[in-house]
Amino acid sequence: MAVIGLGAAVFDLDGTLVDTEPRNRVMWSRLFDAHGVVHDEALIASFAGRRGQEVLRDVAHLFPGRTVEELFEQALSYEWLPGMPAVAPVPGAVDLVRALADAGVPLAVVTSGQRPYAERLLAELGVRDLLDLVVTGGDVVTGKPHPEGYLAAARDLDVPPAEAVGFEDAPAGVAAVKSAGMTCVGVITTQPAGALAGADHVVADFQKVDVVPGPALRVPGLGTGLSGSVR
Repeated sequence: MAVIGLGAAVFDLDGTLVDTEPRNRVMWSRLFDAHGVVHDEALIASFAGRRGQEVLRDVAHLFPGRTVEELFEQALSYEWLPGMPAVAPVPGAVDLVRALADAGVPLAVVTSGQRPYAERLLAELGVRDLLDLVVTGGDVVTGKPHPEGYLAAARDLDVPPAEAVGFEDAPAGVAAVKSAGMTCVGVITTQPAGALAGADHVVADFQKVDVVPGPALRVPGLGTGLSGSVR
């Protein structure tokens, strides 16, 4: 076990608080298939945690004659198709947010999603009113892996980044948290543990992450139960 002191807790949304990644991967795959663009699972997985428009700018050459805005709107249109993967909270996530709020820990979400999407999901989770701040993809100039969103959260919460803990499920998010100077807890909901090697601690989910006096977090390790550190 590891115990981490914290002055604030900052969560990613997709894949960290709510397991939307299976649905997101289907949406991206449908977009590629609709345009006859060859892709594989590794390419789709690399999009996790990043802003959709930035992802599409990187691969725009594969979609000649289409703008990034058109492609993004098309991908979003698949969200409500019948048979899409269900969305559910990451195990233990809601209880952890509530426990942190009860302990008086300042709370924020930093997401690559747009505000209407983020606000809807957080309301559905029942945690929106517990959060002091939500930083969305539309609130920053540069998305993850750039640290801008996490630095903005620390600034607006009035907590030094070194005293904050960031929770992420994707390599781009882990890089953003660490570049901001925060302690990072990676959660392996969407990626294998090795993909989150840059995190300070890695957990399977939040069911055994406890808030203890301090306030602080008690974090289990993967398998060993001795330490959450991956380094």
